Amino acid sequence: MQKSNSVRDFSLGLQHLLAMYAGSVVVPLIIGAALKFNPSQMALLIAADLLASGVATILQTLKFKGIGIRLPVVLGSAFPVVSPLIAIGLQYDFQAAIGAMIVSGLFVFLNAPFFSRLSPLFPPVVIGSVLTIIGTSLAPVALNNIAGGLGSPGYGLTHNIVLGLLTFVVVVLCNRYLKGFLQAISILIGLIVGTIVAAIAGYVDFSPVTNAGWFSAVAPLAFGMPKFVLMPIITMCVIALIVQVESVSVFMILSEMCGKKATKPALARGFRAEGLAIIFAALFNSFSKTTFNQNVGLIQLTKVTRVAVVVYAGIIMIIMSFLPKIAALVLAVPAAVLGGAMLLMFGMVAMAGVKQIAKAGLEDVNNMIIAGSAIVIGIGVSVTPQAFEKLPEWCGVLTGSGVVVGSLTAIVLNVLFNYASIRQQEHDIH
Repeated sequence: MQKSNSVRDFSLGLQHLLAMYAGSVVVPLIIGAALKFNPSQMALLIAADLLASGVATILQTLKFKGIGIRLPVVLGSAFPVVSPLIAIGLQYDFQAAIGAMIVSGLFVFLNAPFFSRLSPLFPPVVIGSVLTIIGTSLAPVALNNIAGGLGSPGYGLTHNIVLGLLTFVVVVLCNRYLKGFLQAISILIGLIVGTIVAAIAGYVDFSPVTNAGWFSAVAPLAFGMPKFVLMPIITMCVIALIVQVESVSVFMILSEMCGKKATKPALARGFRAEGLAIIFAALFNSFSKTTFNQNVGLIQLTKVTRVAVVVYAGIIMIIMSFLPKIAALVLAVPAAVLGGAMLLMFGMVAMAGVKQIAKAGLEDVNNMIIAGSAIVIGIGVSVTPQAFEKLPEWCGVLTGSGVVVGSLTAIVLNVLFNYASIRQQEHDIH
């Protein structure tokens, strides 16, 4: 039995925050920049991300009736939502994105007891195809940021390219030569080093940090009342299913590490908590939350599985959300530096998808057809949306998002080629 110590647990909780912070906060940074939010709106997104991530982590860990996996999980903004939310925000508006997330959270909550029956529809070949589409379709976002941010006066200037590549190299070297916790926060190290170099060169404006107040509370629905539009709702519900499948692996791994059995009731509690976390996040101007794999790696490193540790991490995040200077400090990171870190992050998402596809077996021609068709169609729709502008309006449900059309392609082809296997898995589950 591990003994609890408040000071030690607090410090370990802070480590968990550092391990997930860059991966979580980059989501509002990318989405906000793509939707042309102003600095005050960006600061709100960052504060909201901290608040919602803290609340989501506590929901999963403390003992609420019927809610929470009660394992040392840390939740942050789900990366798979980036591309779909940008597309929704550009085609509709941010209120439509908020409404879609609310419905997807309700979908996850209500779906919790039945999710195991849906899991056969999402084998590695389907999940891998979707992750590959998400990672590759975000490449233009990374490159535009490396160039200084699309539409910025300094777009494409040499110093931006140099800063972006420097950050990318730092992150790569950290992953190559550092181990354990330092390797886990390689993105954070890259952002810090890149920002320091940019500041020395005179390309960072710290006046927003100086001007920011010391205390402020995140107001709900600060961007207006949510709008409920069919295509965005379908998009986010599909993405929610993909994120749920990813969460299952984290729940299973942590259950084994903590010496517990991952029972169906326990998994259902975990999914309900994620559903509530998504709803809360959307209402408070943030994005869908999910369990973070890097924190599992940190637990493997420290061998500390006490839930109290991640509760501290959640509390620290909530406290930080009330400190505007922290959000302003994050906003000081130049777009080029952020783009350099994105380059590797998006690449890793794409390669995680390739890894899942390889796990399914590339020697199987059926898997190659499923993955190849889904990836080409998904990326094709993402990069050439103008090809579908003359189709009937109702077709926008499919053609409005490369991730959605790619996901549905993978699911349908998987059912076509592997129907017998799916039926057998359903039988085994029941």
